[in-house]
Amino acid sequence: MNMKTEYDLFIDGRWVQPARRFDVCMPYDGTVVGTAPKATRAEVEQAIQAAKRAAPAAARLSSYKRYEILLKTATLMQQRQEDFARAVASESGKPIKEARGEVSRAAQTLIFSAEEAKRNVGEMVPIDAHPGGADRLGFTLRMPRGVIAAVTPFNFPLNLSCHKIGPAIAGGNTVVHKPASATPISGYMLAELFAEAGLPAGFLNTVTGSGGEVGDFLVAHPDVAMVTFTGSAEIGKHIRAIAGMKPVTLELGANCAVIVDEDADLDLALGRCAVGGFAHSGQVCIHLQRIYANRKIAADFTDALKARVAGFKIGHPLDETADITSLIDEPNAARVADWIAEAVCGGARLLIGGERAGRATVKPAILADTRPDMKVVAEEVFGPLVCVDTYVSLEQAVEMVNHSKFGLQAGIISRDIHRALWAAQHIECGGVMINDVPMFRVDQMPYGGVKDSGVGREGPKYALQEMTETKVVVINLAGGPK
Repeated sequence: MNMKTEYDLFIDGRWVQPARRFDVCMPYDGTVVGTAPKATRAEVEQAIQAAKRAAPAAARLSSYKRYEILLKTATLMQQRQEDFARAVASESGKPIKEARGEVSRAAQTLIFSAEEAKRNVGEMVPIDAHPGGADRLGFTLRMPRGVIAAVTPFNFPLNLSCHKIGPAIAGGNTVVHKPASATPISGYMLAELFAEAGLPAGFLNTVTGSGGEVGDFLVAHPDVAMVTFTGSAEIGKHIRAIAGMKPVTLELGANCAVIVDEDADLDLALGRCAVGGFAHSGQVCIHLQRIYANRKIAADFTDALKARVAGFKIGHPLDETADITSLIDEPNAARVADWIAEAVCGGARLLIGGERAGRATVKPAILADTRPDMKVVAEEVFGPLVCVDTYVSLEQAVEMVNHSKFGLQAGIISRDIHRALWAAQHIECGGVMINDVPMFRVDQMPYGGVKDSGVGREGPKYALQEMTETKVVVINLAGGPK
């Protein structure tokens, strides 16, 4: 399966020629790498109805068969890793070495989803523990919700699609998938792979188009039972507003922080901060944006981090040696550069980088002496930038971390486990990484945030719980043998 350059809509197990198409461009240099369908609302309606018709069959499909299909899809993906990696790198601008890592993770996400298909069970309920529950036996079932709308972002176009589609299928649901318009090719490749693995027609339908025309119609549609979305807080709030009574899982933005304590292993801290701050040019939801270093070690740490960043190589996404490639498009590159310039005008010190370099590339940057109200601190920068500030006490550092409308993940690097655990208990976010940066994630862990970082949790086990409903069954045993 080599990377195709043109895809049609995937509806009801068939490739459907669209009325309109659009070009897919490599962000780094604007090269056209393929074309994708631009669905109309009528075509999205076809996809929703195909998923609705298939929903009863999906609910009846045995747990073992769901497991088998998901596992086969993962195996096929592993066999074709390079094709998928080149597609991800070409459409998202991610360095090829990082794209290979994403494909490996996506396969693991499908494997974990397959395993969870076998564990999709309820629990016994002690009905007779209540005075009115004598002679009754109770248990719960986990029931599919039905048609699930999966709306996925550009930054991890393959793995985050698997995080939504895998658990949905494991739970007996059907899916209408809308990949990001910037990165649709890997989504269609994934649909092709599921079909080859034996997923029945209608179980997965893939459509692309603008959020205003396709996304809103899909989210608000009465035949869609649930929405799972990854993207910005602004769009997430809009989705929640138009979704009505249907449940939503929202994995939204952040401006994640790490505390580097005075006794931290500095080699560990430097290595992890360099990765956490600049992987995929900072276009990661758990990108390390804020570093709070104890004032006793801050100067040495900052100088060493600056030296690490100076060694990054900027290059083409398919260049095996490239560390930094580009942002997703020119407007975002301009925005990041503008935010940096605005911070400098407000008194921040630019220690390195921040300049535009080519079509959509911004050189990796470090800022110091920032203020909490600056955009580079208060908002989600989603670019290759970290802000370094200092603290005196751990209590002050935790307060600085919590001074944010976001709360996805955070980190603390310290040799003192008591201080680290105290910080973990008091930091307001969905996950705290001890002796690591907030960008650490393995795909089976519960993942999600608080505050403006979203609602619900991903990770196959936890997503499956969101994508199924609890039904209680109670049996009246009265009248049986005494």
